[in-house]
Amino acid sequence: MDEGIIRARPISRGIACGEALISPLPNGFLGGVDPASGQVIEKNHPLEGKNVSGKVLIFPSGKGSTVGSYVMLQLAKCGKGPAAIINTSAEPIIAVGAIISGIPMVDKPEKDVFLMIRNGQKIGVDGNKGLIEIKKEEKIG
Repeated sequence: MDEGIIRARPISRGIACGEALISPLPNGFLGGVDPASGQVIEKNHPLEGKNVSGKVLIFPSGKGSTVGSYVMLQLAKCGKGPAAIINTSAEPIIAVGAIISGIPMVDKPEKDVFLMIRNGQKIGVDGNKGLIEIKKEEKIG
């Protein structure tokens, strides 16, 4: 198997690609992400001030209220949602949010994505097959 491919468990169907945005801490969408802009607004969160829009959002698991699923849906309707989500261990709030929002999602990667992927790296997520692809960086010049 290609070393740039990591197998995972599919949670929400779809295929997407984007830049990695990584948090070592759990993420909550209700009160944590502004649904109109996609900006992380949770005080003292590692992603505070960053924008999830179009990113492959990588974090251990979700947290907070079940209303977070609907915040994810509002993000998607505003065109500000993440391109895809990778969790170490999915919990129902994030899983339902991804499913109803049409955001590809996987969890339980076979390798430690926090060691293998860095912020800004281009990542592909196949929520149909449960695959994460670390895209090779093209050299300029």
